[in-house]
Amino acid sequence: MVPMLLKKGYEVVGLDSDLYQRSTFGDGIVEIPELRKDIRDVELKDLEGFEAVLHLAGLSNDPLGNLNPNLTHEINYLASVQLAKLAKQAGITRFIFSSSCSNYGAGGADWLDEESAFNPVTPYGVSKVKVEQDLGQLADDSFTPTFLRNATAYGVSPRLRFDLVLNNLVAWAFTTGQIYIKSDGTPWRPIVHIEDISRAFIAVLEAPRELVHNEAFNIGRNEDNYQIRDLAEIVKEVVPNCKIEYAPDAGPDKRCYRVNCSKVTRVLPAFEPQWSARKGAAELYEAYQKVGLTLEEFEGPKYQRIAHIKYLISSGQLEEDLRWRRETLAIAP
Repeated sequence: MVPMLLKKGYEVVGLDSDLYQRSTFGDGIVEIPELRKDIRDVELKDLEGFEAVLHLAGLSNDPLGNLNPNLTHEINYLASVQLAKLAKQAGITRFIFSSSCSNYGAGGADWLDEESAFNPVTPYGVSKVKVEQDLGQLADDSFTPTFLRNATAYGVSPRLRFDLVLNNLVAWAFTTGQIYIKSDGTPWRPIVHIEDISRAFIAVLEAPRELVHNEAFNIGRNEDNYQIRDLAEIVKEVVPNCKIEYAPDAGPDKRCYRVNCSKVTRVLPAFEPQWSARKGAAELYEAYQKVGLTLEEFEGPKYQRIAHIKYLISSGQLEEDLRWRRETLAIAP
């Protein structure tokens, strides 16, 4: 997202606690000014002078959220609402929140649009729902929150996550010759490339206020709702000499939902997604080849989010509440 914003002429400042500063994949990250700060510790002065907040910070997945549900509540929910209140107080008019299709949770095989009921099944999903509800109460003539309910992300990025379904399947196929599926393959999952998520943020940022004021948008394409087994077949066609393997205890995953993304393309025609699952799988395969990815790397503490956090805590660099120890903060690169 940062390179895309810079290319369009925006001045961008990062706000990040840098938990994953040692988890960079590939060629590295574009350098921009940054506030190295935990979202829980943001102050009014940190936000003064900005016109928009693009809020993506938080504990990023369900297993990490389950590690300590109280922290997920504190960071993903309470700190997000406090950030929005401070942004409004600082005179920031646009607040774009990275929500999630996890809000729909156990949605079954029915098509879900922005008016469908919330049914989150994880602390992560619950936190996203609560933020949307509270931020909606802050909306007024001077403050416009918008909620982007992103489908499951995929694609190559400098902080690539291997716990996301397509990234994970291609990594298993490349490193082991097996496409390893941990469910029975039947759950539905919408997916969207990280570049297309970025395009959605920019489209909202540049849209007339009345089109996005206190609105939610499912982010993805209708044709990119897949059952996991269908994604596995795509990966099998992209990565040579691999076969599909189901985990011995594979069963249905209650996280199952299909989302209708017609609203965003209707309301924001500037949003033009450019990626498909097959194109994305090929991109991932090429990137894994380039860096010589190994099973030990992508399943290990460098890239696996929860393992990385546990390593930082056990090695004394991070407190149990996921704040850096002071001496670590002083010497970290």
